[in-house]
Amino acid sequence: MTTVLREIGMIARALDSISNVEFKDLALSKGQYLYLVRIYENPGIIQEELANLIKVDKTTASRALKKLVVAGLITRENSAKNQKNKHLFVTNKGKELYSFIKRENDYSEKMALSGLTSTEQAQLEQLLTKVCQNVDQDWKFVKQGGKRKY
Repeated sequence: MTTVLREIGMIARALDSISNVEFKDLALSKGQYLYLVRIYENPGIIQEELANLIKVDKTTASRALKKLVVAGLITRENSAKNQKNKHLFVTNKGKELYSFIKRENDYSEKMALSGLTSTEQAQLEQLLTKVCQNVDQDWKFVKQGGKRKY
């Protein structure tokens, strides 16, 4: 049995755990930093798109976003085209946190990739992009009620 997904999962959990500890002083609950970063990187994104980007269900995203709004880190603005959609933006307070989160991310990436050549890093990124695309197809299929055949 291949251990690739186990290794990816272990890496993701370890980095998430580190981030949660380091961001505790920022008053960010578990995993909220990820929402803040994705909104900063995609200003005006709507909740459904954000949930798809992060690979969480709408309810999970909604809870996290409510907390970020209450904390004054993001805002929701009505869409001119569709009143159901609320565009998400990072506040000035959120932007200040983003710079710290970005530095932590850059450091974690540097540490995780240490010892790999630039060619190996590029290969790893290409391969993980393919894996992500494969998983994304399955994720969408299952989220829409599909049953995988295995």
